[in-house]
Amino acid sequence: MRELLRSVWTEPRAADPPVRVWRDWALVGVVAPLVIVEGLFRPDLPVSTRGYALTVALALVPTLLWRRTRPLPMVAVAFTTTGVAPLLLGHEPDLVSGAYLLLLPYALFRWGSGPEMVAGGAIVLGKICLSAALGHLGLADVVAGFAVMLAALALATTFRYRARLWARGLDQAKLRERERLARDLHDTVAHHVSAMAIRAQAGIAVAQARPEAAVDALRVIEAEATRALAEMRTMVRALRHAEPAELAPSPGIPEIAGLASRAAPGPVVDVELLGDLDGIPSTIGTAIYRLAQESVTNARRHARRATRIEVRVAADAGSVRLQVSDDGDLGPVRPSGPTGPGGFGIVGMTERAGLLGGTCEAGPNPDRGWTVTVALPRTGTPAGAAG
Repeated sequence: MRELLRSVWTEPRAADPPVRVWRDWALVGVVAPLVIVEGLFRPDLPVSTRGYALTVALALVPTLLWRRTRPLPMVAVAFTTTGVAPLLLGHEPDLVSGAYLLLLPYALFRWGSGPEMVAGGAIVLGKICLSAALGHLGLADVVAGFAVMLAALALATTFRYRARLWARGLDQAKLRERERLARDLHDTVAHHVSAMAIRAQAGIAVAQARPEAAVDALRVIEAEATRALAEMRTMVRALRHAEPAELAPSPGIPEIAGLASRAAPGPVVDVELLGDLDGIPSTIGTAIYRLAQESVTNARRHARRATRIEVRVAADAGSVRLQVSDDGDLGPVRPSGPTGPGGFGIVGMTERAGLLGGTCEAGPNPDRGWTVTVALPRTGTPAGAAG
């Protein structure tokens, strides 16, 4: 029990609570008229206290606007006010529309920190106990009040930890994609270093007999070293964890043609390669291949009743673009998390493209099907990495 209380007390505030959005203003715009209509036209409300109850209920409506960003002050204001109101009215303000106040403890347990939850819960429970001690609430009302507060606590806690698990899953998908990208980059850099070593050995061997050949070797070494340095910077940015590198050569844009399929079961896959595809850094080529492979895999798994998948790669002087489209039915949103062994979903694809200074967008087509669009800089140098 002590560990449970300690974990509650040390609970941090939920990250990035939404600020006031249009839905909050719409909620206030709905609740305020309901309070006014009930307060003015409900026949069983005492005439002597009708105005006071209506004023209290309306005055507390704006607390809904700050319930996520300032959950404890809003709970304190609302439940202190409703705790004092029975002392002046002689009974509990029994406006049914006042049920909107239940959103405040929900928001407290959903977005507040541990100390805020403890303090806010004490305020709510103190208000219920005070009303019961003054005889304004019967036993059934007290039990119902505790039940409602526990339900709000359980619901808010469920959504709080569900959001945390979702965020953790996204972070893990991004980290796995960084590791995968770094592994590909490791193979590329190893290739450049191997070429440098071979050229250096050749230059040493012919230096005395053919000095001009040694100079040519030095030029090749310089070019390979420049490319290797640029890709090593990208690899460092990917924050690769120590893992054995794969020995197989990294695939590139020419290997995308191998994704084409007409005889295999499932949708027909057509591949089209356009533009100047020569001289593209292997970092970019491997990334384009991985993104195309992942997009085709996602389409095969999730595009319902798809008959065709089109893969188009186009390169110009400044960028390399990939587009993968299918003609499947427009159903539920495609999964953004891991899609299977070795797959990282839309989140991982976006992370890989972003690490290379590019973009990755995915969404439904206007009529039917789904399209993934990727744009990467041809240089292979992420934005801001030049320094």
